[in-house]
Amino acid sequence: MSQPVMISGTMAISEPKKDRWTYLNNVRLHKGPFVAEDFEGTEEAVQQVESAFKVLVIGAGGLGCEILKNLALSGFKCIDVIDMDTIDVSNLNRQFLFRASDVGSSKAEVAAKFVEKRVKGVTITPHNCKIQDKDDDFYMQFNLVVCGLDSVEARRWINSTLVNLVDDNNPDSLKPLIDGGTEGFSGHTRTILPTLTSCIECQLDMHAPRQAVPLCTLATIPRQPEHCIEWAHIIAWEQEHPFPALDNDDPEHITWLYKKALARAEEFKITGVTYSLTQGVVKNIIPAIASTNAIIAASCCNEAFKIATNTNPYLGPEDNYMMYNGTASIYTHTMVHDKKDDCPVCGNLAMDLSVDPNITLEDFIASLAERAESQLKKPSIRADTTLYMQSPPSLEEQTRPNLIKKIGELVGNGDEIGVTDPSLGTVNFKYRLNFSKEFKAVEGTES
Repeated sequence: MSQPVMISGTMAISEPKKDRWTYLNNVRLHKGPFVAEDFEGTEEAVQQVESAFKVLVIGAGGLGCEILKNLALSGFKCIDVIDMDTIDVSNLNRQFLFRASDVGSSKAEVAAKFVEKRVKGVTITPHNCKIQDKDDDFYMQFNLVVCGLDSVEARRWINSTLVNLVDDNNPDSLKPLIDGGTEGFSGHTRTILPTLTSCIECQLDMHAPRQAVPLCTLATIPRQPEHCIEWAHIIAWEQEHPFPALDNDDPEHITWLYKKALARAEEFKITGVTYSLTQGVVKNIIPAIASTNAIIAASCCNEAFKIATNTNPYLGPEDNYMMYNGTASIYTHTMVHDKKDDCPVCGNLAMDLSVDPNITLEDFIASLAERAESQLKKPSIRADTTLYMQSPPSLEEQTRPNLIKKIGELVGNGDEIGVTDPSLGTVNFKYRLNFSKEFKAVEGTES
């Protein structure tokens, strides 16, 4: 019942105290003009979303903190968050769930505790590990996956994993993926229905290529802290090989690069080399802006809410990609990104690839790493038989003799090959090789 209160010497009637979910229920319980045909505006439907609809948030950084907060305040009560990173001082300016006392602690664990404390009734389960550490059964338990990642490689891995989970005989195996990303004052939100709509691999050309720095600058006269880091990454690492292979997510590897870059910066009297900058350069992380993170996270969570409640049409399959640009005022554009028939993850066709049959398999593998659509690091190749495998060591040793053989000796014109890379999970690039020259089987001859 309303109670009288004194305001500036006059008597007034205060408004009844509203429940936290009052305004949210105006949307969840009442049929609006844009609801889906199967919309159920009942208390039972709301309880079903709150108690049984499970959401996985990947990333607890700038976007992830905003996403967790928004989901908890949008009625989602069963949330998991996965992030392998620990909190750094540089995170505190925009990752608002963390405090100075949290530095060095797990991002996922601290973020989960903070939101649970502020939003009663929400259960958030943290996972302090890589997404690659979880198996298919782990991902099958969720109804929806929301990504707030800063890595294209990680996006490709989760994308291929969710596509491969789909079983035509099990409708519950289709897990919608909502992906958000920011770059300065720009950002995007996209909704992916695995196997049904354009996937992340289909849209790989939307990511800008990494800006190259001339090797002569790195090796002789660096001028910026980034040059020192790239020198440690490209030159020092290759010269010293401190570890068998560089893992961008391994703190020990990043620390080695940071120390090398710092020593070189001091030699040339360059300031600004930090651990976080080293990590950003090596992983090609674009500095984030808090306001952009907030906008894109809100968009991602709106899509999650619409998918869970059917209260409004969500992005996809018609319009599945929203671009945001806040550089000059505020501009958004929603478009359709078409599914590619020759997508290595969700497509059915092989990509045509013109190749000189007289180059060696080793040179062919090197050329694949330079192709924009693949971005491979340690590719393995199969045709009718295994041509070359990077691992396990026994198989690598067994197939190593093929590296010096010509492509024309190993496959025929028009044959298909499959190319995989351990960093990209189950992605299998399928190429149909078209010989651009006549194959010369005799060593030393030219076409």
